[in-house]
Amino acid sequence: MSLRPEQRDESGDDDATVRLPRRRAYGRPPDQPLIPAGGGIPPIFRLIALLCVFVIGVAGWFAMREQAPSPELLTLREASSSSVVPVTLADEAEILAHEALKTTVFRFAANRRVLILDFASLREQGLMLNRVAAMMEKQGQPRDRVLSDEELDAAIAAAGDTVETYYYGHDYAAIDLARFFTIADRDGITLRPEEEWLRRLLVQEGLAHPGANGAVITIPKIGAGDGIDALLRATILRHELSHAEFFTNPHYAEYVRRFWNNGLDEDGRVAFRRYLAAQGYDLSLDDLMANEMQAYLMHTSDKRLFSAVSLGVAVEQIDRWQAGFLLGMPNGWLRDACVSALPSAGAVLSRPRRRRSHRAVDSTRVARPLMRRPRRTASEKIASKSRR
Repeated sequence: MSLRPEQRDESGDDDATVRLPRRRAYGRPPDQPLIPAGGGIPPIFRLIALLCVFVIGVAGWFAMREQAPSPELLTLREASSSSVVPVTLADEAEILAHEALKTTVFRFAANRRVLILDFASLREQGLMLNRVAAMMEKQGQPRDRVLSDEELDAAIAAAGDTVETYYYGHDYAAIDLARFFTIADRDGITLRPEEEWLRRLLVQEGLAHPGANGAVITIPKIGAGDGIDALLRATILRHELSHAEFFTNPHYAEYVRRFWNNGLDEDGRVAFRRYLAAQGYDLSLDDLMANEMQAYLMHTSDKRLFSAVSLGVAVEQIDRWQAGFLLGMPNGWLRDACVSALPSAGAVLSRPRRRRSHRAVDSTRVARPLMRRPRRTASEKIASKSRR
């Protein structure tokens, strides 16, 4: 469609060519910027906003400063500008090679739920953990409250020990340590600086709440006390690591309980209870008895700490118990360590064994198929008769 010649376009153009109507411009004048300087905000409001940001930043800095942990003891003997305790990942060999000049914390590489405290002296170890030991497992001590300093000193003296000799090594589940500190707070017990340091370590590593799955064990350095040589230190470490496995590995703990109840006969349990009673353990704690049994039977190679003679049984009996325990032991780093540390435990399985008239214990029933001679085939039986 075209316009008629007499029609003119509003712009005054005489050309009758069809043109689209020109779009009207709305809004700002063309000589003004799209966004005025300052975003269109009056200068007074911009100044107020800047001051608010500055005030909030300063207040936040002071708040963070107040919440930051104040400088506390980093070790037991010296102060530090930070309350964070260094924790080093290490395997068994690396821990044994370490010579502690101050209390050092390791995380065990084979089971990272386990913390190892390597002490420079037995006294520092005792000051930190003797009160825990009294509450958790020492015979004749209360289980529902924490001893005061005076009561603890009296308990140690009554046992014929000193702060240094109450224990050479300690082992506790994280949940038990959390309970210890909860009861101490409830009863208003003033704890020593060493014990408060331990509390801070547990909080730092997430082991201070009641449901924590973890363990803390300790060892002294070589020369920390009379008789602490390389062999004894290595034995203490392996012994305590086996306790830590019991605390943190439910499959291993259940196996240990079964072996205590079924792998040993009643005479065996009596022998272990008698041995543990002489060391001041509370015989009413059945889980403690099972835990200590596995640690001494399978993971304490130094004869100064454990032997058939000290237990009051024959050497052959120890060998058979160890073999039975090893047969059903769950796979893992601890079983591998046992296989290399107890060669006689595997050798005893090939020895002939008399059948007992009474019902065999679990370890015997497990081991017996490995000791049986293979059945003869029919052809072998015929050949045998023909030779007679």
